[in-house]
Amino acid sequence: MRGRMRSPEVKSYSPPYFVGEPTSGYGVGVVVRSEHEGVKVGDHIYGGLTHEEYSVRKGLEGLRIIKKEQNLPWSVYVGAAGMPGMTAYMAWKEYSKAKKGEVAFVTTGGGPVGSFVIQMAKLDGLKVIASAGSDEKVKFMKDIGADVAFNYKTTSTAEVLEKEGPIDVYWDNVGGETLEAALNGAAVGARFIECGMISAYNGNGKPIQNLFLVIGKSISMHGFIVFRLEEKYIEEFYATVPAKLASGEIKYTEEIVRGLDAVGEAMLSVQKGTNKAKLVVVVADE
Repeated sequence: MRGRMRSPEVKSYSPPYFVGEPTSGYGVGVVVRSEHEGVKVGDHIYGGLTHEEYSVRKGLEGLRIIKKEQNLPWSVYVGAAGMPGMTAYMAWKEYSKAKKGEVAFVTTGGGPVGSFVIQMAKLDGLKVIASAGSDEKVKFMKDIGADVAFNYKTTSTAEVLEKEGPIDVYWDNVGGETLEAALNGAAVGARFIECGMISAYNGNGKPIQNLFLVIGKSISMHGFIVFRLEEKYIEEFYATVPAKLASGEIKYTEEIVRGLDAVGEAMLSVQKGTNKAKLVVVVADE
């Protein structure tokens, strides 16, 4: 969302927001009228939806009919069973090359993506180091299995990695000084999964001073956008993840606010990092 808050002239992989038009994001909607073959009234669809009570779409481009087979709340299908869960699941499967006994370092481990990655790493038998920006999130990371969890605002990332590493897999949502610390703390042959670099989103990113370690340590760095992995993993994801969420094998948290009038404050909360969990705006109850 932060990347979409830009001048329309600036090109990117996602379209910008336009002043005077509704903002949009991933959502679940229910069909109230359909003239499209294969889509019937009452179906639930998932994908990019505008923040409005009713939307008219010409087809299913960018959308998918989903079923609540595991009796999960629909809100979960925009979180752990939606794009954040897909981001964690698909990129971990594609790039981690995880081996039992290795060490993973996960940033923003208290968020919807990071917390899912922590649990994926634990299921693969890795030792997990995880960081977040509040003591409340540190407790949550420990509750879901992180072996070492710390508040990066009060504890030195470099010192933690020096003590608990070297790290074999790094899940990066931060960039900047944290990426530098991860490069210093990486093992030979480490895999870096570059999901985001939030420290640079507002134009205040710092140059990485030790990128040459990619060479010396034979580090692989994989940047990705989740929708480019969907074709390979989407069926596996829906066949696997909702059941694991419903059984409690993978845990999740969510923070629900109600009404379209809450969208602005909800987006601001996410940008400032003051949300406590995956933030979901419920427009209407069934």
